[in-house]
Amino acid sequence: MKALTKIAGWGVAALVMTGAFSAPVRAQVPEVVKPVIVDTAVPIIVNTVKPKPKYVGLGKFEGYVMHANTAQITVRARGNDMSLQTFALSERASTEMQTIVDRGGYQYGDKVTVYYDPTSLKALKVKGKPSRPL
Repeated sequence: MKALTKIAGWGVAALVMTGAFSAPVRAQVPEVVKPVIVDTAVPIIVNTVKPKPKYVGLGKFEGYVMHANTAQITVRARGNDMSLQTFALSERASTEMQTIVDRGGYQYGDKVTVYYDPTSLKALKVKGKPSRPL
């Protein structure tokens, strides 16, 4: 019986030494990874977009004139037909509008861009070409 336990003991030891009951062996040194070299060109900047300093801080509303006079202008948004906005004109815009009204004024459907103060909704500049008077 002693002989059997010695043989059985050696058998278990042999299995442990061969790695049957152990984790797989890995190298202790980190693997060497070859860097991937990608050959790309640097983008060439042709022209940069610069904001216009004249209208910085002002809101911009593009649309079609519904009604315009020397005190206010009502504009329908270009992309949304249900969106209407009425702007009171500033003193400077009112004098410019008076000269436009003397020549015939804005008619229904004229394309305009209104630059306005977002806090007071006062139109500071109205850009657009008025159509010929009726």
